[in-house]
Amino acid sequence: MFTSLRTAFIIQIHKNPEQVNKFITQLIAEGQADVFVHIDKKNYEKLHQDIFKSPNVRVLQYSINCEWGDISQVDTTILLLREVLASKNKYDFVCLRSGQDLLVKDGFKDYLMNNKNKIFMNNRQMSDKDLGFMKINWPKITRKRYTTTHPIRIYRKLLLNFYSKGLNIYPNINKWPKELSFYKGSQWFTVPFEVAKYIIEFLNENVWYYRFFENSLVPDESFFHTLIMNSHFKSNVINNNLMFLKWGETLSGRNSPQDLTSEDLNKIVDSNQYFARKFDEDIDNSVIDYFANNVNFGSGKKSDPKKN
Repeated sequence: MFTSLRTAFIIQIHKNPEQVNKFITQLIAEGQADVFVHIDKKNYEKLHQDIFKSPNVRVLQYSINCEWGDISQVDTTILLLREVLASKNKYDFVCLRSGQDLLVKDGFKDYLMNNKNKIFMNNRQMSDKDLGFMKINWPKITRKRYTTTHPIRIYRKLLLNFYSKGLNIYPNINKWPKELSFYKGSQWFTVPFEVAKYIIEFLNENVWYYRFFENSLVPDESFFHTLIMNSHFKSNVINNNLMFLKWGETLSGRNSPQDLTSEDLNKIVDSNQYFARKFDEDIDNSVIDYFANNVNFGSGKKSDPKKN
């Protein structure tokens, strides 16, 4: 990898290598970024040979079995951050994205250069109602994704309801400093390189922090947010992860981003965000090709999808 490159994209993927390659090509097309790719262990053997080969792309050989709502999501991000630091390359920013994302607006490179000290991350301080996610030691079976009225989903609600009434059946016995507040938000973020270094250094020196989150529920939506918002970097946080999402409205989809299609093109553009998710080539490949062919990381050209 070239030491002159300024941005490191860390990407978590689990399927659709051709689609992922289109995203990677957007990011490295003008030679201004490196991409570090983690492939879910369940699909590593099937996918790793198909990822775009380039000096600017590194596919991690070690992989983690990523599961929804589980600390493995955090483990994957930490592993990617460590790989960036181990590369010895100097970057201005580190940007976490998934393989189902795309760049949907030109000029992200310039935008970052104009906001060198800023952290882009959705976040809010947890309410008392949310704290059950952290202070309950969630059994492994509850840390899985259920999109129907599954008994475990009902059980989770019961545990949270009991907690709100002062009854914690499975307490998190790990200690937590009273002066630290909890924060949560979408897992995707863009942080200055010095913040990425701070995260890893903090975790190396404070083993208790990871242990507290180890059996929490959906820790990827609170782990890094809480760490950063309790640090001296808090004042640099912009409450925006620069991502367009379309949320579902049904029981099965209301807590998950929905697949984007060509019908969403105007909404994506009007959002004025630099990224969007989630795309799936098996659902609508044309919208993927549109953005893949018209938007790059460092490009200054402008395009209007409404005129195409």
